[in-house]
Amino acid sequence: MLMLLLLLVPALVAGGTECNPRDFGADSVVCVCTASDCDLQGVIPVPADGLFTTVTSSRDGLRFAQNTSSLESTPNPDADVSVVLDHSTDYQTIFGFGGAFTDSTGINIASLPLKAQDFLIKWVDMSYFSPDGIEYNLCRLPMAGTDYSIRTYSYDDVEGDVDLVNFNLTIEDYQYKLPYIKQAQQVANKELLLFGSPFSPPAWMKESGSFFGSGSILKEMWEPYANYFIKFLQAYEAEGAPMWGVTMQDEPLAGLKDSSWNNCYWSPEDTRDWIKTHLGPAMKSAGYGDVKLMIHDQTRDTIPWYVIPCLDDAECNQYVDGTALHWYADLLTSPDSMDETHNLYPGKFMLYTESCDGWNAEPDEKVILGSWVRAENYAFNILEDLNHWATGWVDWNMALNMSGGPNWASKAADSPIIINTDAGEFYKQPMFYALGHFSKFIPPGSIRMPSTVSGPGSGDVIAVAVHDIPSLTNVAIILNRGDSSKSVSVDSGSGTEFMNFVMPAKSITTVLF
Repeated sequence: MLMLLLLLVPALVAGGTECNPRDFGADSVVCVCTASDCDLQGVIPVPADGLFTTVTSSRDGLRFAQNTSSLESTPNPDADVSVVLDHSTDYQTIFGFGGAFTDSTGINIASLPLKAQDFLIKWVDMSYFSPDGIEYNLCRLPMAGTDYSIRTYSYDDVEGDVDLVNFNLTIEDYQYKLPYIKQAQQVANKELLLFGSPFSPPAWMKESGSFFGSGSILKEMWEPYANYFIKFLQAYEAEGAPMWGVTMQDEPLAGLKDSSWNNCYWSPEDTRDWIKTHLGPAMKSAGYGDVKLMIHDQTRDTIPWYVIPCLDDAECNQYVDGTALHWYADLLTSPDSMDETHNLYPGKFMLYTESCDGWNAEPDEKVILGSWVRAENYAFNILEDLNHWATGWVDWNMALNMSGGPNWASKAADSPIIINTDAGEFYKQPMFYALGHFSKFIPPGSIRMPSTVSGPGSGDVIAVAVHDIPSLTNVAIILNRGDSSKSVSVDSGSGTEFMNFVMPAKSITTVLF
């Protein structure tokens, strides 16, 4: 199938292809992809000196609309919003953006009608990973099952197998994860950085004997579980999908209560002790000392207190590269906690590793086809996180069904791509394009620089700016959350070159120069 898919991949699309819009009654539209037609964003080059390009998506239906204009020597004196970039200071380096290769993503892609499946799979991969698409480069990989599976499982479900002689990848890896990872690697121009995340150890390693509920791993299982990580790293490396990183545990505080999905409770102190006595040394000894090890993998309302015991301990600190974050409490929590964590440990990165919308909605609103509100939620959160030291942002499921599943624990949610198996088509949500304004235009290795937003219309506007030194590329991404258009003037940082343009109401604009 892989060779067939590669033969089906079209040549790079200069300027992109247009969205086929459909209105499902929300505040915006989806773009419909069928076996014969799907919009692609195309290769969008940085303009020549003296020019700038704007790329805009909006509630009213714009999807990556492009315009190239000349830089001006003066700002628009009547601008509603002024954005000033500052090249004199460098902040964090960006790793990238992406989504997760969950079981549900693979199951939904594989559920498409056989007659159209090869073409539709091609469109999914091209849309997410190719230079014609939104160019994801950083993707999460669940280590065995999650709630976005159709069953609970680990890589060794043989009771008492402390030597892990029965460890093996499962049918889910070979049918729903690895094929799509390999296809993504083939169509991408950027290196695909994968990181693994366990949601639960094997149930027999836990106090509860269950994948869900509550409770911790048995301390006598600390060594076998460290070896379990090594076997996972070895297995995926052998399949041609080596890991860039791992998180120690998805939401380690979820197991404090009787959670209905795969979990395991890790206190900060146990996290510290397991890493310094077992996991860190095991990874180093097995030749995986360069694999990024992330702790926390939880909402930002629990930093910095959760990471302090780990990072204040020199033995643990030497093995830890960064802090992983989820967005689910961000509306209730100030990003100041990120600044505080960065200031305490400036040598450790912070990365958003899981986000999705609709997770807390009513059952009939888990998926809202055409929701601009959710696209705006994504864009605002990414902008805020980048401005507070995040090194990237990774979405949750890349493709779900019309009900936001499958999910064995009945925890449906929304996704940037929704697959309609009955109709043999899929829908690119506004969230897809919101993510693309970052993933396509901020190359890995870009460095955030200061940017300030002011002016009479600035209350509805948030922005971030980066520069990519090797390519001499500068990027500003601006979100207008207001219900009216805004005239915008961007100072390139020189004080002598300005980009003057108008942003539509409820829109995202990426500026390239």
